[in-house]
Amino acid sequence: DIMDYLSEKNIRQFIHKNIIHSSEPLGDEMAHYLYVLQSVSLNLCEHRMKMSMDPYSQEQRDLLQSLRQTAFESESEVPAGTFSTERRRSLCAKEFRKLGFTNNSNPAEDLRRAPPGLLALDNMVYFSRNTPNAYSRFVLENSSREDKHECPFARSSIQLTLILCEILHIGEPCSETAQAFYPMFFGQDHFFEELFCICIQLVNKTWKEMRATQEDFDKVMQVVREQITRTLNLKPTSLELFKTRVNALNYSEILKLRQTERLHQEETLAVPVLELREKLKPELLELIRQQRLLHLCEGTLFRKISSRRRQDKLWYCRLSPNHKVLHYGDVEEGVQSPPIESLPEKIPVADMKMLLVGKECPHTKEKSSGKQNKDVLELAFSIVHDVEEYCLNFVAPTRYEFCLWTDGLNVLLGKEMTSERTQTDLDVLLSMELKLRLLDLENISIPDEPPPIPKPPSNLNFCYDFSQAEQ
Repeated sequence: DIMDYLSEKNIRQFIHKNIIHSSEPLGDEMAHYLYVLQSVSLNLCEHRMKMSMDPYSQEQRDLLQSLRQTAFESESEVPAGTFSTERRRSLCAKEFRKLGFTNNSNPAEDLRRAPPGLLALDNMVYFSRNTPNAYSRFVLENSSREDKHECPFARSSIQLTLILCEILHIGEPCSETAQAFYPMFFGQDHFFEELFCICIQLVNKTWKEMRATQEDFDKVMQVVREQITRTLNLKPTSLELFKTRVNALNYSEILKLRQTERLHQEETLAVPVLELREKLKPELLELIRQQRLLHLCEGTLFRKISSRRRQDKLWYCRLSPNHKVLHYGDVEEGVQSPPIESLPEKIPVADMKMLLVGKECPHTKEKSSGKQNKDVLELAFSIVHDVEEYCLNFVAPTRYEFCLWTDGLNVLLGKEMTSERTQTDLDVLLSMELKLRLLDLENISIPDEPPPIPKPPSNLNFCYDFSQAEQ
C-alpha cells in the first residue's frame, strides 16, 4: 500500500535502503517485483530510442549545436560577422567531424538510426552538461591525435547507447519469470544517463589500451560490451562501485579471462585432465632429457674469446655415445661435425663437479664492458671438474644452444633442467599428448568427480565354481 503515494524516486530510495541492503535474503517473488519495477522505469527511454532526428526540429538542432559549443568554446566565441556564412559552415563541419560524427555537414543524419535514435543525443547532452570537464577532455584529447587513431565521440556514443539498451533489455517486454535486476539501479537518479557517462569514458580508456585505429572500432566496442556485461554480472550495489570495477577490468584482464574460459571450454582445466597432465609429466620430461643428451652427443661448434676479443679460433665439444666422456678440441674453419676420435681432450662425466652460468663463470669476471660483454653473460657457462676445480669455459653461439647444453649438462650431473626451453617444450608435448588422449572423448563432458563405486552384491552365487569342475 505504501507504493500508492510514493513517487518513483522515493520508491527506489525506499527499496535501496530497506530491501536491497537488508540482511534477509530476497525471495523469488520480491526479486521478480524488483525486476519488473526496474524494467518499467528503464522502458521510459523506449520512446526516445525509437524516435529519429527530425530535420525540422529547432530544439534538436540546438542540442547538437550545444554539443559543439561546449567542446570548442574558445572557437565558438568568434563574433558572427567575422566570417562569411560559407566559412562559418565550414568551421562548424570541421568541429562536428572532431566530435566524431560521420556526416559532419549534417550530423542529424547520424541520429536517424533508431534504435538508439534520440536517446543517444540525450546521453551525449547529459554527459556534456553534467561532466563538462570529462566531455571536453574526451573530445580535445582525440581531436589532437592522428586521424586514424581518433576515438570518435559521437559514433561511440550512438553505438554505446545501443549496447546499453541491449544489455538492459530496454524496449523489450517484461518476462513473467525473470529475476535479474541490478541493485545499483535503485540507489541512483538518472540511472541510465549516469551509467552512460561512466561507460563512454571507459570506451576512450579501452581505445587507448588497445592502441586502436578507426578500423578497430567494432573490436573496441565488443570489448566494452564484455567489460560492462562482466561487471554487471557481479551485481555492484552502487554506480561508484560499478565504475571502480569496470575500470579495473582493463583490456589485458579481458584477454586473460577469455584465455581461461577457452581452456575451460576445451576442458583442459578439468580436474581429471589436470591429474592426467601430472601423470604424463615424468614421461615427457624423460623424453626431453633424452633429446638433450642426444644433442650433446651430436656436439656443437664454439668460438674462443681471447683477451683481445678476437673470435677467429674455433673448438668443438661433444658427448660420447655412452654418456661417460666429454670430448673437445680445436678445429679449423669450415669443419661442421668432426669425428670424436679427432678431439684430443677429454673430461670424464664422473669428474664433473658443477655447472656455472652467467656471472658465476670465471671467463665473464674479466674486465669488460659494453654490448659484447652483455651478450657473453647471457650465453656463458662453465663446467667445473677435477680436484683442482679446473673449469672448461663455453660461450654458446645462440640462446637455443645455451638452453640445450645447460639442460644436458644438468642431466649428466643428476640435476633438474632449468632453462626456459624446457618449460616451452614440456608445454608443447603436454598439449599434444592430452589432445591425443582425449580424442575418444570428443563432445563428451568430463565430470569433476569420479562415478560412485556401486555396492557389492548381496551374494556371489553368479560366480562359476571352478573347484567342482576340477574334480
